[in-house]
Amino acid sequence: MGAVPSISPKFLIGLASKFGVKMNLVIVESPAKAKTIEKYLGKDYKVLASFGHVRDLPSKTGSVRPDEDFAMDWAVDTKSKTRINDIVKALKNADKLILATDPDREGEAISWHLLEVLNKKKALKDKQVERVVFNAITKKSVTDAIKSPRELDMELVHAYLARRALDYLVGFTLSPVLWRKLPGARSAGRVQSVCLRLICERETEIEQFVSEEYWSVAANITAAKEKPFPANLVSLNGEKLKKFTLNNETLAHGARDTIKAASLSVSSIEAKPVRRNPQPPFTTSTLQQEASRKLGFSSTRTMQTAQKLYEGVDIGGETVGLITYMRTDGVSMVGEAISEARSTIENKYGKKYLPSSARVYKTKAKNAQEAHEAIRPTSFTRSPDSLSLSGDQAKLYQLIWNRATASQMSSAEIERTTITIEDKAKTVGLRATGSVVRFDGFLTLYVESGSEKDGNNVLLPALKAGDMVVADKVEAEQHFTQPPPRFSEASMVKRMEELGIGRPSTYASILKVLQDRGYVTLDKRRFIPDDKGRLVVAFLEEFFTKYVEYDYTADLEERLDLVSDGKLEWKQLLFNFWDGFSAHVDGTKELRVTQVLDALNVALGPMVFPENEDGTPPRQCPSCKKGELSLKVSRFGAFVGCSDYPECKYTRPFGQKGGEAAPSEDKVLGVDPDTGLDVWLKNGRYGPYVQLGEETKPKPKRTSLPKTWPYDSMDLFKGLKLLSLPRQIGEHPEDGKMITGSLGRFGPYILHAGTYANLPDIDEMFEVGINRAVTLLAEKRAKGGGRGSASALKELGDHPDTKKPIRVMSGRYGPYVKYEKINATIPKSVAPEDVTLEMALEYIAAKQAKAGTKKKKAPAKKKKPAAKKKPAAKKKPVKKKAPTKTK
Repeated sequence: MGAVPSISPKFLIGLASKFGVKMNLVIVESPAKAKTIEKYLGKDYKVLASFGHVRDLPSKTGSVRPDEDFAMDWAVDTKSKTRINDIVKALKNADKLILATDPDREGEAISWHLLEVLNKKKALKDKQVERVVFNAITKKSVTDAIKSPRELDMELVHAYLARRALDYLVGFTLSPVLWRKLPGARSAGRVQSVCLRLICERETEIEQFVSEEYWSVAANITAAKEKPFPANLVSLNGEKLKKFTLNNETLAHGARDTIKAASLSVSSIEAKPVRRNPQPPFTTSTLQQEASRKLGFSSTRTMQTAQKLYEGVDIGGETVGLITYMRTDGVSMVGEAISEARSTIENKYGKKYLPSSARVYKTKAKNAQEAHEAIRPTSFTRSPDSLSLSGDQAKLYQLIWNRATASQMSSAEIERTTITIEDKAKTVGLRATGSVVRFDGFLTLYVESGSEKDGNNVLLPALKAGDMVVADKVEAEQHFTQPPPRFSEASMVKRMEELGIGRPSTYASILKVLQDRGYVTLDKRRFIPDDKGRLVVAFLEEFFTKYVEYDYTADLEERLDLVSDGKLEWKQLLFNFWDGFSAHVDGTKELRVTQVLDALNVALGPMVFPENEDGTPPRQCPSCKKGELSLKVSRFGAFVGCSDYPECKYTRPFGQKGGEAAPSEDKVLGVDPDTGLDVWLKNGRYGPYVQLGEETKPKPKRTSLPKTWPYDSMDLFKGLKLLSLPRQIGEHPEDGKMITGSLGRFGPYILHAGTYANLPDIDEMFEVGINRAVTLLAEKRAKGGGRGSASALKELGDHPDTKKPIRVMSGRYGPYVKYEKINATIPKSVAPEDVTLEMALEYIAAKQAKAGTKKKKAPAKKKKPAAKKKPAAKKKPVKKKAPTKTK
């Protein structure tokens, strides 16, 4: 017998319509969940997926209008329209609509959006609408949820609307200020900018850190017939040693010699039993932190893997969700889960690992909008070794199962012993500490990162007070204080949570946005701020101080939580914020770029202009000795230049120390074999570049050096490669148009029919083939980055007279400025990212003037007698071409 063919949802809907069969329509977010849940519910239910949000705020000016009581415009993209139409068709044959999106704020918002769209389409006439939530995708959880419907939680919806409006208003109001006042900046965000400040401040701490010397003295202590054990010097000459008491070699060696000469004995022994309790099950933030430390996962990788475990895997021919909902700040588990965990512990590890009563954990988080239960296995009987998972899913599931199971296990019993050793005069005092695990308890299954050292067995001998001991191998060791470490993803998430910045469900996306914008890079799993990231933070700290303060951002998060709790009206929150924020933005309109740079020279002075070893002024130009160094900006980013330009052409990259200045002398790399012209390596106002030939008119061909190719590494081969740009990669197989590659302001990219796709490094620019290029372009267009996308390259703001939006668009023949029906060309010498509102107004005025001139000339042409002969003239070439067409 052959396999039963799969039946499409559209066929079932059509069949139900034909025979008048009514059904219950259930909406979830993902198609994977839809298939699983439909199997659980049976033939009376049809489950469709919304694929996340069905609409969003369009990326244009005016999507949120504060002057109209914060009215918001929503747009439905093409893919969502198709899914909505499928839902509308299914509704025609359904008695009831059941909204079963995720049990958090975003899930509530998705249901609300869908209801709003369906109501506008009048698709809900006489239909019963219910909202259900479940914390796990198991048959019991889903069927129990269907039996307990509720109304839509509008307080959560209002919290979503407030957050969405805030993020939009900050982004679309503050980003244009950055573009105008700080050329080279990308954009700013309400929470992202504050997180960027954390990373930049840590980098400044590291740069300004002054290492200090200190010494420690240790010895091996031996008692009669006992194994030697280590002890550290803790007191000298009757005084307790502090970290920097022994701050040089002379003092350290003196202390060492004193120990060697002393007659030592045990002065006291203290044995103290300690109980270590297990940690609660994972929340979103603790899962991200532990997965980073133990598995090396990024926050995004962790959440993507957790999503798959939540949506389910195939077990014995049935798809079953393995973990509960993964976006939560709750630490509790439901009673049946605790009972199952305790039963598993007893069966697997024995009664001694099971405490007399269940452990109850309470959340310390302030916000209440997230799902309430901790992340746990949907069934504790499904141990990791009983499943056939692989890769990331196997690793993450084991971590979750171990942590949740250990949370209900017995405490670990550790004995900590401290032995104090002194001479009779108490000239020296040494201390030995050891801890022994008497009962491992939960440690047999799970040890939290950073606490492994507490469980190490350091066995000390059974001594008593008064026993004589001998100090052998007394050694003095030199140390230097270390700067604070850069933030990892784990420590960053922990710090954000401590400060109350953002919320657990947003941490991964915040860190990803900072990397996507090029504000930070992740090197050896540590965040390093980029030059433009530090510039943006300095600008915001100088001119928008309040809005990047940690306390202010945390307070705003708490007020948003009050909206979730129904204790604050969401539009009142928006009004209070916008009233002050918009006035602050208006106050920066008169700022000139020179004023901004002057302020940044002061704010970033210690970093950009460090003290010179020879005592000369930090900002004195090292080349001409007359000019003053200052920050400058260009389309390629920030750099340091001399005030006496063009007489003095000294420059150095932003972030490079004064003693590391790029050479100011030009040099010839070699001769171009095709033209016979010299290839020059020069250092200009905007940094180093290569040039073909001497200074001529028109200007010779030039290309700036990419950041990853330092000045000193340049040779003729690299210079010729840069001068060969733009590179023709090949014709696109779909339309035959050429795909080109070049180097732009934000690095290497490929271009086809108005779509730009970035490349990770300049080396790939010269290696990328047609297949890779087509794939990159397709991925970019899928994300809304092609010509068909409604989003502009840049939103410049509104026209001062008409208040209509002005945008920078990407066209077939290059970028242009769009205002109403006017398309004004941008000069080739100007990058689209550098276009300001003032520049755009000039282009528009020139276009209007040109169009007006043409209109005035048109009537004059019609008055000429010869104009009547024009139609006849047009026919002549047609007749001549006729034979060719026949051929």
